[in-house]
Amino acid sequence: MALEALAKKLAAERAQVQKKVKVCMGTGCMGGGAEEIFRAFQAEVERQGLEAKVVPVGCQGFCQGGPIVSIEPYQFFLNKVSVFDVPKIVDVALRHGGELPQHFYRNPETGMVCCRKKDMPFYRYQTRIAMKDLGEINPMDIEDYIAVGGYLALAKALTEMHPEEVIEEVKKSGLRGRGGAGFPTGRKWEGARRAPGEKKYVICNGDEGDPGAFMDRSIMEGNPHSVLEGMLICAYAVGSDEGYIYVRAEYPLAVKRLELAIEQARERGLLGERILGTNFNFDLHVKKGAGAFICGESTTLMISIEGKRPAPRVTPPRSVEQGLWGMPTCLNNVETFANIPAIILNGGDWYAQYGTEGSKGTKAFCITGKTRNTGLIEVPMGMTLKEVVFKVGGGVMGEGKFKAVQTGGPSGGCIPEAYIDAPVDFESLTRLGSMMGSGGMVVVDDRTCMVDFARFFLSFTQRESCGKCPPCRIGTYEMLQILDRIVAGKGIEGDIERLEAIGRMVKKTSLCGLGQSAPNPVLSTIKYFRAEYEAHIRQKHCPAGACTSLGNYVIGEDCVLCGLCQQSCPYGAVLEERDRFYIENTLCQKCGTCIAVCPTGCIRVEPGVKEEAV
Repeated sequence: MALEALAKKLAAERAQVQKKVKVCMGTGCMGGGAEEIFRAFQAEVERQGLEAKVVPVGCQGFCQGGPIVSIEPYQFFLNKVSVFDVPKIVDVALRHGGELPQHFYRNPETGMVCCRKKDMPFYRYQTRIAMKDLGEINPMDIEDYIAVGGYLALAKALTEMHPEEVIEEVKKSGLRGRGGAGFPTGRKWEGARRAPGEKKYVICNGDEGDPGAFMDRSIMEGNPHSVLEGMLICAYAVGSDEGYIYVRAEYPLAVKRLELAIEQARERGLLGERILGTNFNFDLHVKKGAGAFICGESTTLMISIEGKRPAPRVTPPRSVEQGLWGMPTCLNNVETFANIPAIILNGGDWYAQYGTEGSKGTKAFCITGKTRNTGLIEVPMGMTLKEVVFKVGGGVMGEGKFKAVQTGGPSGGCIPEAYIDAPVDFESLTRLGSMMGSGGMVVVDDRTCMVDFARFFLSFTQRESCGKCPPCRIGTYEMLQILDRIVAGKGIEGDIERLEAIGRMVKKTSLCGLGQSAPNPVLSTIKYFRAEYEAHIRQKHCPAGACTSLGNYVIGEDCVLCGLCQQSCPYGAVLEERDRFYIENTLCQKCGTCIAVCPTGCIRVEPGVKEEAV
């Protein structure tokens, strides 16, 4: 096979280059100056006359350590590199193989210095399939992808398998959609193949809009060819000759690298007509979205591609029957397609060995919030929340105590410490009142107010509602008004019950998934943290001390008399006596400025006087 021979040839050529500097060129690291660092390495390697190659790679996942640089063949993993560090790194690490402890990861629990990725707990407990080559290959060079076996799965499908066999292999793998709904991928492909139609489309949903989520973006930026290959295999299986990758315009780097990947694939005969010398034809287009969160919903996305005002439509008919321009359409998200090459190359049974009975394989997450390690991870389905938070995430940072983890993005639910041993899979998270979603995971500690936390996510979904159906448009607005009132200390008896009643109504009657899941953060926090809502309403007190509009401000005895609170208070509410400062609550407007500037954290909020409901 010509492609297999080319892959061996390219792999051999790359193996001859002994010394490499791999510079992370994901969005996060580029925001920290990675482009300048990359050019500096090129110049310094040339200046020192070394035979080494400087390679741009995709997101490494450990985003808090960026900009990140890897040194081969020593497997050094360097964190927080700046352009000023480059000459020293080239001389010490690249030329002499010497270690640079100041750039290595130090385990905050054990103090152990980890000079290689494999030694870091953040990577040790991961299993990477969709993200296997992220951080290893140049995303802007198709030959790098081919050298690690890229497009061999496509060649296998086109030359050794019938379309029905491809679908059967995907069904055997147990892969479920990674965009949030978790619908079995093989069944969706089977439905699209069976649907009658003169033309069929394949669409990749790259409209990742969840706050704090960047799994799909990192894959599109770091290994765009894996997405293309997955789409090509899908198109062959369902009988499509045209497809779209829908990417939000806020991902310019992903768009740029996808367009380059499409151009390179066409030049290699991997897109267009008679692909790999077969009778299979398929071409791709990149469609940029305007940034509306609702465009992540499948029917809305297709309406957007058609050039119409984005808003969901009633289903059925399903998209596999009547999708883009009324034609049968198979839509999956980025991570789903990125899993397909490995499944076809290694077999469905191989993939099904990972995960649980109902949730096979691995799942990518963005773990953020109050964890020591934050970034992009991929773990086997069924790993417990505790293992994800405390092994991969390194536990809670600082002196805070674990309180909850929110999964599923702004439409997900909050899971308290009592259920920290629950496995991460579709069924378990749904039972707990949350969801898998696209893969956002936010960890909070005991200093987080769950009422305000729920309000933050509801404010996002309320703002992003398309407004087409009244339950979502009006219901989320009414819920947000109640939450605003509670957090401001103006909550009244019955507000909790009103939130529950409206939330249940919105979930049952909304047109699309946005409205049907928008109340989840509120309903789950009421379920598990009802006492916090009651304290806000009845005692006018925020137990976490986060809602600055509640209670009375008090300066503790551990005050060091620096006077910063008095200097910063815009209302003159901080008064001074001979040996202390105190806050006059008749003047205090509870703006929180004094708490923000206090260097010792001695200013606290105590419960206020209970107010009668109006």
